[in-house]
Amino acid sequence: MSPAALIAAAIVLPPLLYVVFSSVHGSAFSFTAFGEILASRLFRETLATTLVVAGLSSVLSLVLGFVIALHLARQPARRRTILLMLVLLPFWTSILVKCFAFTIILGREGILNSFLSWVFHTKIQLPLVLNRIGLLVGMTNFLVPLVALPLLASLLAIDHTLYRAARIMGAGPVRIFWTITVPMSLPGLFAALLSIFVMSLGAFMVPSLLGGAHDQMLSNLVDFYNRTVLDWPKASAISMVLFGMVLSAAVPLAVLRRHER
Repeated sequence: MSPAALIAAAIVLPPLLYVVFSSVHGSAFSFTAFGEILASRLFRETLATTLVVAGLSSVLSLVLGFVIALHLARQPARRRTILLMLVLLPFWTSILVKCFAFTIILGREGILNSFLSWVFHTKIQLPLVLNRIGLLVGMTNFLVPLVALPLLASLLAIDHTLYRAARIMGAGPVRIFWTITVPMSLPGLFAALLSIFVMSLGAFMVPSLLGGAHDQMLSNLVDFYNRTVLDWPKASAISMVLFGMVLSAAVPLAVLRRHER
């Protein structure tokens, strides 16, 4: 892996070091940009939105992904392969295309509202896009496959003789689920949760197209300072804060995976 790691470092490190250099005003070496963004109400509100959206979308994706992985683990191998292709189907479509598709499905005149209007014989225009609901739908659609795959691997690794022994001892399906399935899949659950939380922290396209004015995240704020305000030190400072948040979540993930190995 060393050659690939060196190539990745050569590609990633120079721009990252330049962002660090810009965040401290270059050779002036001033932390003014960090002080200004920390004192900014816009930054604090955006930071809170980022944490809330990342947390909610991660939990929703974890629940849905666990249900999907549990269903896949109980299928025969041939049927599991077909269903797994359906789970991976979102990866074969551009996230930009998927976001525009959700605007068509969830819009006030979209497919869902049109169907509900036809069912109830009245005009229904539920606000399902350009708000927190649309943002969570888009984020969950993107993250669920990233949860289902590692959880499926964890579930398939469980020795099925444990289930047989539990049934022989009189345990029901609910007790087997809570005493065998959940505890033995906890490392996979925790790793999947940290992974999707790290990915959702840096989300840009989904909040831009499906979120409302109050649902923008730190990546969108970096873009605002970079292209609209043209304040590169602040944009770089926010990028470093976001990078630090990602590292704080990625380090426990790395430790957990090393412990699993």
